[in-house]
Amino acid sequence: MAAMKIYQVIREYFKVTDEGSLFETTMILDWKRRLVFWSGAISVALVAIALAIAAEWANGIFHKILTISPYLPLVITPAGLALIVYTTKKYFPGSQGSGIPQAIASLDPKESSAIRERVLSLRVSAGKFMLAVLSLLCGASIGREGPTVQIGASIMHSLGNLARFPKHDLEKGLILAGAAAGVAAAFNTPLAGIVFAIEEMSRSFEEHNSTTILMTVIIAGITSLALLGNYSYFGHTDETLAFGKEWDVVVVCGIACGLLGGAFSRFLIEINKGLAGRMSAWMRTNPIAFAAVCGFILALIGLASNNTSYGSGYSEAKSLVDGNATLPEGYGILKMAATLVSYVSGIPGGVMAPTLSAGAGLGANLALLFTNAPAGATIILGMVAYFAGVTQAPITAFVIVMEMTDNHEMLLPLMAAAFIANFCSKIICPTPLFHTMAHNFMSKPLPKIEQPHD
Repeated sequence: MAAMKIYQVIREYFKVTDEGSLFETTMILDWKRRLVFWSGAISVALVAIALAIAAEWANGIFHKILTISPYLPLVITPAGLALIVYTTKKYFPGSQGSGIPQAIASLDPKESSAIRERVLSLRVSAGKFMLAVLSLLCGASIGREGPTVQIGASIMHSLGNLARFPKHDLEKGLILAGAAAGVAAAFNTPLAGIVFAIEEMSRSFEEHNSTTILMTVIIAGITSLALLGNYSYFGHTDETLAFGKEWDVVVVCGIACGLLGGAFSRFLIEINKGLAGRMSAWMRTNPIAFAAVCGFILALIGLASNNTSYGSGYSEAKSLVDGNATLPEGYGILKMAATLVSYVSGIPGGVMAPTLSAGAGLGANLALLFTNAPAGATIILGMVAYFAGVTQAPITAFVIVMEMTDNHEMLLPLMAAAFIANFCSKIICPTPLFHTMAHNFMSKPLPKIEQPHD
């Protein structure tokens, strides 16, 4: 009798009216979820590929402009950044910055659904895509990976709404899976996408979400692999470090790059919170003029770096890893400064790729001091240590660099440098960058979106 009552309750819950409907309803729901995950993963991968192609096109156009005159950015970059900030604030609020803080904020259960719909709307994603490409066209030192995370989360969130998924799946599994797929497809690093979702996006991992994230990342990775081929982001390196006598560079890279990464994050956090004084008040009340000033500073940094500090820094980092770079000795610091100025200007764009590039430059500087260790190994250590210092996500840092360079022999040195850098970064910046920015983002109300006039 008890079993019969339970069965009747279940039938009532699912609104079942005949004997076969309960099984059929469950099967339909399961396949509905799978189709959403699979189609979402493929969509995220396709958008990531499209953004990568558009970003390379924009970067190529800007460097052609530089061949006309290296002084043109003194006009183009300030005007471009001012236009981008104006467009962002008027038509696409919520698209500014990396995109990772917005995705993290959307996972907070305290956030209202209205805010979530605004941050993860397809309109904001379209603006993020367009304005990130335009930022690279103007010479900003940004990456496309952060925007891909927000766009990926938006795609999965929108599909979840369309399929009317349960609230828990919508808020956690789908958004996490979309963000992870964005990283996996952007860098062609599936394992790093999974680790990123666990370590950076959620800072916790629920068994309920594991299958969702794994399947979405795998499908996104397969799609990227099918269209772009099996490639490593920075190619392949065979550099190794002998345990013992060559490991002093691991400690020094971890400490130096970790402290610099922590300083970078701390400065961004303080600027985002709002500095005291007249300068801060002027920045808040004149965001478009401030963006133009940032653009002018960015152009000056570009001149000082012999035009190497613009863009994502991918080609510069790859040349350093390959050992055929002709970059100025101060490239690492200049790239760090260019990325900082680009981010605080308020334009949409990520920091991941520029951070890796700046880390490679810092590693190249340290390689001049540690001639007993292979230069290529020191450069890779600089990349992972600075990345870990900025993000305070050491596992993501060494996994993503290991996958990008296709070098598993450096696993232990990379792990050690990442955890040392993470510890040193926390001395200067006690709270993680993206999570602090997400908290600040949630504390500030989004302005209303203005509709364009005919």
